[in-house]
Amino acid sequence: MAQFDGVWRVVLNQENASVNEAFANQNWISAMDSEYVALMKNQTWHLVPPPQGKNVIGCKWVYKIKQHADGTIDRYKACLVAKGYKHRYGLDYEDTFSPVVKAATIQLILSVAVSRGWSLRQLDVKNACLHGVLEEEVYMHQPPGYRDKNRPEFVCRFDKALYGLKQAPRAWYARLCSKLVQLGFTPSKADTSLFYYKGHTVMFVLVYVDDIIVASSSCEATSALLKDLEKEFALKDLGDLHYFLGMEVKRTEQGLVMSQQRYAADVLKRTWMNKSKAIDTPLLVSEKLSVNDGSPLGLEAASNYRSVVSALQYLTLTRPDLAYAVNKVCQYLHAPSTAHWSAVKRILRYVQGTISLGLCFNKSSYMVVSAFTDADWAGCTHDRRSTGGFAMFLGPNLVSWSARKQSTVSRSSTEAEYKALANATVEVMWVEKLLTELQIPHSKVARLWCDNIGATYLSQNPVFHARTKHIEIDFHFVRERVVQKLLDIRFISSNDQVADGFTKPISTAKMKHFRFNLNLVGG
Repeated sequence: MAQFDGVWRVVLNQENASVNEAFANQNWISAMDSEYVALMKNQTWHLVPPPQGKNVIGCKWVYKIKQHADGTIDRYKACLVAKGYKHRYGLDYEDTFSPVVKAATIQLILSVAVSRGWSLRQLDVKNACLHGVLEEEVYMHQPPGYRDKNRPEFVCRFDKALYGLKQAPRAWYARLCSKLVQLGFTPSKADTSLFYYKGHTVMFVLVYVDDIIVASSSCEATSALLKDLEKEFALKDLGDLHYFLGMEVKRTEQGLVMSQQRYAADVLKRTWMNKSKAIDTPLLVSEKLSVNDGSPLGLEAASNYRSVVSALQYLTLTRPDLAYAVNKVCQYLHAPSTAHWSAVKRILRYVQGTISLGLCFNKSSYMVVSAFTDADWAGCTHDRRSTGGFAMFLGPNLVSWSARKQSTVSRSSTEAEYKALANATVEVMWVEKLLTELQIPHSKVARLWCDNIGATYLSQNPVFHARTKHIEIDFHFVRERVVQKLLDIRFISSNDQVADGFTKPISTAKMKHFRFNLNLVGG
C-alpha cells in the first residue's frame, strides 16, 4: 500500500534515519499501513480542492519502537503527525489543553490504593487524539507515501483531530471527559486529569494523554468500565500496573516500588556515561555553581546540555534525591558553560551508582498530611536568592516534594524559611483539597516541621509581624491557617530535617540518611 514519493525525515528508534531505510523495513511499512487504515476508518479527514486564502500545513511520519519494561520489543508504531507548529493563533486554533495528570496526584492515588489493597490497572488508548472532534476549519497536505493517485493535488480537510494539531489534546480530553461523566464519573476540581466514581465501588481514573491508570476497590468494576470504554474507544488493556510513562512499578509484600531504572540506563547510554565511575553524591558539598563559572559551551554542546538536563528533570519523578542538583543545573540552561557541564556529568555518575533506586509506597492506615520545610538563605552567589524545599507525606509515604529557588531576595534567614513554609502550606492545602474531594478520610490538622525558630514563632505570634513588615502580605496566610487550627507548625532540629537535601549539597553520610527518610529503596 505504501508508496515512496518524496524525501522526508523520520525518527527511528530515537535516531534520525532516511525514509529509504524505513521503506526498506517491512515492520515500518506494516506500521504505516496500519496507521493509515485506522485514520481512514476513523474518518479523520476528507479530500477537497486546495482552498484559497487558507493555511495548509504539512505532515510527517514519526516512527517509534514500543518496548516492554525489560527492554524487549513490543511493537513497531508509526504515527502520522501534523505540523501544528505552523498553525496561527486565532485563525487555525483558539484554546489548547493537554490532559496530563500531576505527578503528585499519581503518587497520592498510589499511596491510597496500596494502603487499601485496591487493584491498579493500566490502559493504552490507540490513536487517542483521533477521537477528538474538531470545531475549527483545518487543512493539511496528503500524507507522504499515501497520496490519492486520482486526486494528488487535493488536500485533507480535518473532521477529527490528529497528532500534532494544537487543539488535538483538548478535543480528545473533551471526548473522554464526556464519556466518563456519562458513566457516572466526576472530574476532579483539584486536578482536571483525575476522574473519580463514588458508589458501592470506588474508582479513580488518572489520564496522561493516551495512557490511563485505573485504581479501583473492585476488579469486576474495572472490567465493566473497560467494556464500556471499548464501545467508543480503541483500548489496549495492559493488565496490572507495571510500566507507566517510563516508570516501572513492582509489587512487594509491603506495597509497591516505583522506579525509572531502564529510563536512567537509557540516559546514561545516550550520554556515554554508562561505564563511568560511580560516586556517592550528585554535587560536591563545597561546590558553588555560578553563571560566570567556566567557559561558554558551543552551540551544539549547549543543545546537548539542555537535552541531558531535560532528561534528568524527568528522572526526578521517582528520584527526589536528584531534585536539588537538577534544579541547580537547570538555572544555567540559557548559557551553559564547561563548569555546568561538569556538574551534569557528576549527577550522571551519581545516577550510575544508584540506578536501581525507587520510591517505595507502604501499606498504612495512618492518613496524616505532614511536611518538612527548609531553606538555604542567600545560597545563590549570583543574585543572593534563597533556595527553598519541602517533602510532603501522606502517612509514611512521600507524595510531593520541591527544590526551587525563591522568586525574591530574603533579608534574613527567618524570612527565607518563612517563605519556604508558606510554599509548603500551599501544597498542603492542595493535597487536603484533593483528599476531601475524593472523600478519603485524613487528619483535619496538617503538620509542618521547620528547623528555624524565628519562622515557627512568626507563624503563631502576631507581635513578630511588626518586625517583619517587609515580608510580602501573601505569605502571611500561614498564620490564618494556624489560628483556624488547620495547621500545626512545630520546630525540629536541623539534624532531623528531612528536607535538608532539597536546599543544599550534602555529604555522603547525610545523602544516605536523606534517601532513607524519603523511602528510596534498592540502591
